[in-house]
Amino acid sequence: MNKRLITCIAAVAAFLIFAFFQTGGNSGKSGKMPTVGILQLVTHPALDQIHQGVVDGLKHEGYVNGKTVKIDYQNAQANQSNLKTMAQNFSNENAALTVGIATPSVLSLAKVANGQSPVVLAGVTDPVGAELVKSIKHPGANITGTSGDSPLEQHLQVIKEVVPKAKTMGIIYTTSDHGGTYHAKKMAKLAKAAGYKVKLYTISSTNDMQQVAQTMASQVDVVYAPQDNSVASAMKTLVAVTNAANVPVIPAMDTMVKEGGLATYSTSQYDIGYQSGLMAGEILKGKKPANMPVRSVTKGVYVVNTAEAEKLGIQLPDSLVQKAQKNGEVFK
Repeated sequence: MNKRLITCIAAVAAFLIFAFFQTGGNSGKSGKMPTVGILQLVTHPALDQIHQGVVDGLKHEGYVNGKTVKIDYQNAQANQSNLKTMAQNFSNENAALTVGIATPSVLSLAKVANGQSPVVLAGVTDPVGAELVKSIKHPGANITGTSGDSPLEQHLQVIKEVVPKAKTMGIIYTTSDHGGTYHAKKMAKLAKAAGYKVKLYTISSTNDMQQVAQTMASQVDVVYAPQDNSVASAMKTLVAVTNAANVPVIPAMDTMVKEGGLATYSTSQYDIGYQSGLMAGEILKGKKPANMPVRSVTKGVYVVNTAEAEKLGIQLPDSLVQKAQKNGEVFK
């Protein structure tokens, strides 16, 4: 064979190998750099942490935005119409896969994907109950990811330790939030079994928080704020009302403690996103979502807000504060 021809063939082969590894081994539907669409329900600290975790998880797998992957990040700002439009836009641009942060986002992506293109869930509380996967161990179709379940037993224990004299617990959640409803009702069962009188309060959006919180604060000894997107977004409003009535709020996440909650045992939202990012990278490299069990993050840390405790005249247990100081976080 002609030496010049051999040299030319070798050069072309080298270029193709280089291009293959530059795209992480998977070109996606575009034929070039794969596109990953990230759809977030709304802006608030917990979901923002999940988003950052997804990006970092992808990076760990070799998918760096602008270099080996194009990340198209969209935020629906809690608007259902935006969710539908943005999910469709990802499909129109032939995204290699999509990532949904919070249940409504994943539901919109799943509907557009129609069982075809991969969808990775991030921070979905009950993916089986939401009919996104067949089972945790065997998702069975085009969807998998990392769930965002709450350590409710630990939350109840925090309530017992921090507000030992409380007898009536108020639980507030959003009627349209699948995860919030799931956690609220599950906590209600646990609290009733533990001897609390439980009152459930619902909002349809953040606009309802002021009025509902005022009613609730006049009827309960302690408030539990579950992992619920609208409740988390309206946390400052909730705390302003409950503080005026001298009623403590025990929330589900560290970001909610930072915004005025008293204390909690919190799993890392960033870690949830990071695991989802890792899974997205694995899918881009050829793994099938149907065979990838849904992951979860169960290990957490104690978080306390000493400034809030002082406002309410509550003495936080020394053991709880010490745990937060050692491995968790103390907001002052």
